[in-house]
Amino acid sequence: RALNRLLELGVVPIVNENDTVATDEIRFGDNDRLAALVATVVHADALVLLTDVDALYTAAPDTAGAERIADVSDPQDVAGIDISRRGSAVGTGGMITELEAASLATTSGVAVVLTSAANAADALAGRDVGTLFHITGKRDTTRLQWLAHAAKVRGGIVLDDGGARAVCGRRASLLAAGVVEVRGTFEAGEPVDLLTSTGAVVARGFAGFSAEEATRMKGLSTDALRDQLGDGYARELIHIDDLVVL
Repeated sequence: RALNRLLELGVVPIVNENDTVATDEIRFGDNDRLAALVATVVHADALVLLTDVDALYTAAPDTAGAERIADVSDPQDVAGIDISRRGSAVGTGGMITELEAASLATTSGVAVVLTSAANAADALAGRDVGTLFHITGKRDTTRLQWLAHAAKVRGGIVLDDGGARAVCGRRASLLAAGVVEVRGTFEAGEPVDLLTSTGAVVARGFAGFSAEEATRMKGLSTDALRDQLGDGYARELIHIDDLVVL
């Protein structure tokens, strides 16, 4: 809301994580990632990432035969490219974090242009400079974008195969019957990871119950929850509107 209000007033907000005021609680990792999150929160038309090279190349730009990659429509378009270049001495990250930020933004419905500061004006004018990363996903609500990319997770819920299929395949709410284990300490409304039996994080959601309550509920059907714990427990552990599949 604050960012949108500033934009309505004609103010250009400057958001920077390198400041000494940044703390672990509000740290996002690097300014590329932070820029992607801000772009999705304000529903920007596009995100321009400025770096020390004018585009993404098939090899190091100073390598003979290296070619500019003008468009990226799928992550496979950049598979196998050497992106191990370090970031500048005055910032955090590097090409790896820039590509991660581009992926975060494009999967959230924001196109990305990666280029150098010298090409910033041309990029903003829509000219053919840098590398254009095309949108690959739809815009989620700001709340779910924060949940997927910026929330500090408080615990985890391990799903059985049926629970994982329901959440990831059918995009259904998480029922207690599909839970085999509850990890960590969390309260109702706090972010938790949803994991498979192998430990892979497949989704994230706002818990509908505390960890203590979820532990008592795990594995029980809706009817069993009503009979054993009462009507207040005869509902989903995490509602579909409070879930995001990763």
